[in-house]
Amino acid sequence: MANRLSVIATRTGDDGTTGLGDGSRSPKDAPRIAALGDVDELNSAIGLLLTDPLPPEVSLDLMAIQHDLFDMGAELCIPGHAAITDAQVARLDARLAHYNATLAPLREFILPGGTRAAAQAHVVRTVCRRAERAVVALARADTVNAAVRQYLNRLSDLMFVLARCINQHAGQKDTFWAGAQARR
Repeated sequence: MANRLSVIATRTGDDGTTGLGDGSRSPKDAPRIAALGDVDELNSAIGLLLTDPLPPEVSLDLMAIQHDLFDMGAELCIPGHAAITDAQVARLDARLAHYNATLAPLREFILPGGTRAAAQAHVVRTVCRRAERAVVALARADTVNAAVRQYLNRLSDLMFVLARCINQHAGQKDTFWAGAQARR
């Protein structure tokens, strides 16, 4: 592994293509590359969130998710390869239930915001939704492991719940959306 990434600027992408994990090349605007890029951006957004003060349990979960997303990137980079499992999706389901149990039920829509960390968790949620849309688009053109789509769907839900938990941990209340009539 030490020599695997020793040369970063290969110039092989100057023609508008990029190399896949199976050795083939793909146009940089192909659905597979779009999905791969969106998952990479999602992982980076989580990395940014991790620079904020967070409850230790949340930090540990986010770090595990980053590893899963790297696995997902490997899966998307190698056509036909499967790396994301039903067990990883189930783990997200369990964490979602765990965190949701600590929150008051929602009776209204909430606005993204509160603490900086909670606002960043909402940004992660929206980047996750984009990655999910890119994976769905890829699945129309090529075979995609269903667990990838399910993982992203659960992760966006988890990020919504984590944003609320982060605010709660900081003593910040949710900001409820008010319809146009209520704002007058």
